[in-house]
Amino acid sequence: MTGVTVLGSTGSIGVSTLDVLARHPDRFRVVALTANRDVETMLAQCRRFRPDLVAMADPQAAFALRERLAEVQGAPEVLAGVEGLTQAATLPEAGVVMAAIVGAAGLVPTLAAAHAGKRLLLANKEALVVAGALLMDAVADRGAVLLPIDSEHNAIFQCLPPGFADGLARVGVERILLTASGGPFLNTPREALTAVTPEQACAHPNWDMGRKISVDSATMMNKGLELIEACWLFGTGPERVQVVVHPQSVIHSLVQYVDGSVLAQLGNPDMRTPIAHALGWPERLVSGVPPLDLFAVGRLDFEPPDLERFPCLGLAIAAAASGGTAPAVLNAANEVAVAAFLGGQIGFMAIADVVEESLATLPVESVAGRDIAFLLNVDGHARAVAEQVVNRRVT
Repeated sequence: MTGVTVLGSTGSIGVSTLDVLARHPDRFRVVALTANRDVETMLAQCRRFRPDLVAMADPQAAFALRERLAEVQGAPEVLAGVEGLTQAATLPEAGVVMAAIVGAAGLVPTLAAAHAGKRLLLANKEALVVAGALLMDAVADRGAVLLPIDSEHNAIFQCLPPGFADGLARVGVERILLTASGGPFLNTPREALTAVTPEQACAHPNWDMGRKISVDSATMMNKGLELIEACWLFGTGPERVQVVVHPQSVIHSLVQYVDGSVLAQLGNPDMRTPIAHALGWPERLVSGVPPLDLFAVGRLDFEPPDLERFPCLGLAIAAAASGGTAPAVLNAANEVAVAAFLGGQIGFMAIADVVEESLATLPVESVAGRDIAFLLNVDGHARAVAEQVVNRRVT
């Protein structure tokens, strides 16, 4: 039996992870669960999966959950705050840690899991965008195993040969083709995007995701963050990663080789597939996802991304090329801008404006030899700058 910790168990990735784990009760046991403040969902998960430990990032939510579990026989220990999340990520009984906390909030526990030498299933892209060097160094130094969960990166991982960590050129890889659905506004005229509502931005045509990630998909910032993530995961620069718009979301990504071959991973748009792949790797596990019906799909379309309609993607590509602290600033400013959009403070197209102004305001610094405290300081400074930009636009 392999013990599993799920960081962010009440979110969409966390729920999908628990669904896959429940299909293999003879192989996995849930030992720890964490969430932000969703007490009701966590209570139901505790009753079903009987973890040893639960952590809520919000202290008031932890108190409320502790009270609700007081009369439950065999109730788990309930912890709070970043310390609680970190303890769940490093629990000795957990051989596998699913890192599915959205945003920079997942950075510290994800790094802690890597330092503890866990088999780390990475769904939190911000850990690499903000602290890629620190995370990859921790994985190498502590003997952790890092497996990507984003459908695109998991697809790339499946299409790469053994030994790719020694360099893509050495194994004959010419470039990575990172697919993007284009989101709900792929064919929407640019001038019409100024009137987009949060509800429209969250209505993704193919994937069922949380609100923040859905907005990132609508602006294509999500694909920009994934490009930065791919550079860290596969040891390459942005010049070797090409974004390809593929509206059907059937091909999850491709790898092009020097001999003209292109390998692709296909499947229904369901996150349980990459989750099951990473949980079972190098074996294959039943995921609960129905097989792909190519006859029903009928056709596969591809086109280049429109950087005028989706300026956030262009900003992310530029940040990847700049390196240093630029990706961390990009990510922090984007989180602030998306929250402001969802809160009705700014319009949809203003998200890119907030990010661009924040990047222009803060100088790019080297991250060589820096620690997590430095990166968290950069993150906090960038958020403050982005908040100022938002406030100027509101007033």
